Amino acid sequence: MASPPDTASAEHVVPAGRRSTWSVRIGVIPLPFYALLVVVLAVLAWQDDLKADIPTMAALLGVCSYTCYEVGRRIPGFRSIGGPVILVTFLPAFLVAAEWIPADLAKNISTFYKSTNFLYVFIAGIIVGSILSMNRTVLIRGFLKIFVPLAAGSVAALVVGSLVGWAITGDLHRTVFFIVVPVMGGGLGEGAIPLTLGYSQSGAGPAETLLAQVLPVVLLANVCAIVFSSVLSMIGQRFPRTTGFGKIQPAAGDGLDVAEGEPPAFDIRQLAAAGFMAIALYLLGEATHALFGWPAPIVMLVAAVALKLTRWLPSSLEHHSGLVYGFMSTAVTYPLLFAIGVSSTPWNELLKAFTVGTVVTIIATVITMMATAFLVGRWIGMYPVDTAIVVGTHTGMGGTGDVAILSATRRMSLMPFAQIATRIGGAITVTIALIAHANLS
Repeated sequence: MASPPDTASAEHVVPAGRRSTWSVRIGVIPLPFYALLVVVLAVLAWQDDLKADIPTMAALLGVCSYTCYEVGRRIPGFRSIGGPVILVTFLPAFLVAAEWIPADLAKNISTFYKSTNFLYVFIAGIIVGSILSMNRTVLIRGFLKIFVPLAAGSVAALVVGSLVGWAITGDLHRTVFFIVVPVMGGGLGEGAIPLTLGYSQSGAGPAETLLAQVLPVVLLANVCAIVFSSVLSMIGQRFPRTTGFGKIQPAAGDGLDVAEGEPPAFDIRQLAAAGFMAIALYLLGEATHALFGWPAPIVMLVAAVALKLTRWLPSSLEHHSGLVYGFMSTAVTYPLLFAIGVSSTPWNELLKAFTVGTVVTIIATVITMMATAFLVGRWIGMYPVDTAIVVGTHTGMGGTGDVAILSATRRMSLMPFAQIATRIGGAITVTIALIAHANLS
């Protein structure tokens, strides 16, 4: 009687043809499971049973977003200027406007996106993970130095953008307050909305009408920031000395604090703990916002920085926080962008911004801000490409713009600095603009 095979030493050999099938991926999804998801989702759609729950939306957003991603990255030229991100974000907006995405399905996606607070859960994982896995010295120096190119870029962009718009339209007041300032206001919720409410209280007109004028400017500025950041990323690839590929300044030991020896062994409990820690800091931000009106993302960012600087956390927990960051940036970014495109990017409003004066002014503002940050960053010893990309998020759509810009350039580790540029830079811009508008009205 033949003895059974030695299962301890035998290896499972996968045929070459099957290996090649599994090596093909649509985004991060292996081709066989991508095909299965397409079939299952088609059946559910046919039965009118695409629910706004987590399993269904995860599958739907994953399939749709990674399909757009694969198309975008295969178009020559377009892929080099952030094509995958642009397509994933703005194609669904067009499909909703053209009613190629059924209204009920768009409603379900919007309900899921807004009810789960998908964006801020994502930002929590990115911010907490990237800060806690960052070199402590780099963190301290980076936060102190980023305000220099941010301030210089903002002032230069205000001056150049205003002069360019005034030269084209002949209306300096409208150029400054309804084009240049909204570009630098920090997005929609934290920028455009409080800005137009303040304008309305100063007698400029109904807030809804003013927001309709400002919204397309913010959307188009976000597209420009994605494109110009992608161009900067290509410059960094051509001239490696100009970029840290996700770090804003050179430093000895520029990496994980815990990487001085062997990294800690993977521990699923520590990974779960890191995830709950990110959620806890996110809810801390929400609680302080409810109690004191403080911006929740900034509170979360400050809390994460405090944990890092005090060395209160064990190195293993910091390391696994980096794994949470890696998961979020790899698996969640594109489904999130697709949801944003469906629920928060009105296509018709975007088209309204395409007038010569508005487009040229927006381009001049964004280019001036990023070019100034590039030069100042180089002057003070920072990586100019990464510094300019961080400052460029100041001209995006707030948190959604940060995600789009940093994912287009594959620099999601810069999210903490982008949040400073967006939140603090935007808040300062809006405050000064409202004071000036009130005094000039």
